[in-house]
Amino acid sequence: MLIPSKLSRPVRLDHTVVRERLLAKLSGANNFRLALITSPAGYGKTTLISQWAAGKNDIGWYSLGEGDNQQERFASYLIAAVQQATNGHCAICETMAQKRQYASLTSLFAQLFIELAEWHSPLYLVIDDYHLITNPVIHESMRFFIRHQPENLTLVVLSRNLPQLGIANLRVRDQLLEIGSQQLAFTHQEAKQFFDCRLSSPIEAAESSRICDDVSGWATALQLIALSARQNTHSAHKSARRLAGINASHLSDYLVDEVLDNVDLATRHFLLKSAILRSMNDALITRVTGEENGQMRLEEIERQGLFLQRMDDTGEWFCYHPLFGNFLRQRCQWELAAELPEIHRAAAESWMAQGFPSEAIHHALAAGDALMLRDILLNHAWSLFNHSELSLLEESLKALPWDSLLENPQLVLLQAWLMQSQHRYGEVNTLLARAEHEIKDIREGTMHAEFNALRAQVAINDGNPDEAERLAKLALEELPPGWFYSRIVATSVLGEVLHCKGELTRSLALMQQTEQMARQHDVWHYALWSLIQQSEILFAQGFLQTAWETQEKAFQLINEQHLEQLPMHEFLVRIRA
Repeated sequence: MLIPSKLSRPVRLDHTVVRERLLAKLSGANNFRLALITSPAGYGKTTLISQWAAGKNDIGWYSLGEGDNQQERFASYLIAAVQQATNGHCAICETMAQKRQYASLTSLFAQLFIELAEWHSPLYLVIDDYHLITNPVIHESMRFFIRHQPENLTLVVLSRNLPQLGIANLRVRDQLLEIGSQQLAFTHQEAKQFFDCRLSSPIEAAESSRICDDVSGWATALQLIALSARQNTHSAHKSARRLAGINASHLSDYLVDEVLDNVDLATRHFLLKSAILRSMNDALITRVTGEENGQMRLEEIERQGLFLQRMDDTGEWFCYHPLFGNFLRQRCQWELAAELPEIHRAAAESWMAQGFPSEAIHHALAAGDALMLRDILLNHAWSLFNHSELSLLEESLKALPWDSLLENPQLVLLQAWLMQSQHRYGEVNTLLARAEHEIKDIREGTMHAEFNALRAQVAINDGNPDEAERLAKLALEELPPGWFYSRIVATSVLGEVLHCKGELTRSLALMQQTEQMARQHDVWHYALWSLIQQSEILFAQGFLQTAWETQEKAFQLINEQHLEQLPMHEFLVRIRA
């Protein structure tokens, strides 16, 4: 499930300075492949682009988080943003992203561009906070995206640093529109407008110019100065003098002295507790802070100018300015250390109630609550595994004591499948052997059969057909009828082994059985694999027409279930040629 706030463009806030000179530059963005907005935190990148985007319907917006370095997660949100901009035009690509049915990000983007070839209007895709991306595979895929995107599509990237997107080449080809921190910095005139709409008493132009120069036009510093002047009846210039030479430690001191120490105790506790949430709405705030009306409290904090930002047009989702949010989280660890685990537990429970287990796991980990983490994993881990949340699952399983895994062998099996997906075949067998040695009676139970099905898959992948055959047979003998996935795995492995040994008639029967079970339970990648195996067996037996017809069935399945980007599709095309 995708978090709505990550796909919602920020709303235009009241009392913001309209950046006319920058908006004029952005008016020609459709003439460039990439519009790049870069600056340190707090220079107004997102505010500027939200002003530019106001009134446009052909824009998709994707707000990144640290968790978006997972390739499948990145793909799902990016395609969803394009779908918003095109009113659902790219249906095939959306299905592929949702079902993870593609070989790589570049192959998914290639399909996206095929569908966008029929979209002739100007189109914009905004990616905010790109500096959070550290995965080199995503960087390379986005370079491919920029090289091959349609002429009517402009990518708008907001980042705190220069992203690895082939910027130099775009500059040379005059395909890059750039706005940096020097341009984003407030001018004297903009600073005057800024203070005029925030302070009750007018400020002289000369004084606002001095303040602007003192902080080098940094929007966040100007906001802090205005807040201090409002709350403490200081002159804006006096507040600015205290902020001169600001750095990270000075900012923390300033926020303590001028913001946190100048709100009442109830508001202080609200700020500290709510800051553990990376995004928040009414239900989350009510559960985490104990406020009776979370939405009303959030709107009150917003009116107080306490660096709270709306994340979507509905006004339901909020977040703190990143600098202020990080500051609050650090303070929370000091001031509410004893309460912090319970606050994180409350957050986890609330995220679970809203159907977001991955966010709940984040807070269960922070709470150090192994029991809560175990319960979430037992109910949702396989769903997360099927949605490729592998890094989160690996971190979660590492946080559980070995005894907890032994008490819940499904979690041991999950950890082993994680290893298998990373081609760590030796570690899979070591883990399963250790579990069997320490778990009482597992050698005669259903779990042992599931272990053997996984071992069989590892063995055939590792080039050991004899061991794969032995393990697959054991698994099929021991698995109850209802354990369909492991039965499909074992049947497929056994059929592949027989194919390798030249026992074509028996192999064909097992692959037909695999196809039937896989279709019945919607395990489409095994259904496709079984059809490909059947066609090769039939070809080897001399039944060329039947082999051709079986390949036609495979192509039909690919089209029906949008499996075009699976590596098996390319394999099928090669053998067909």
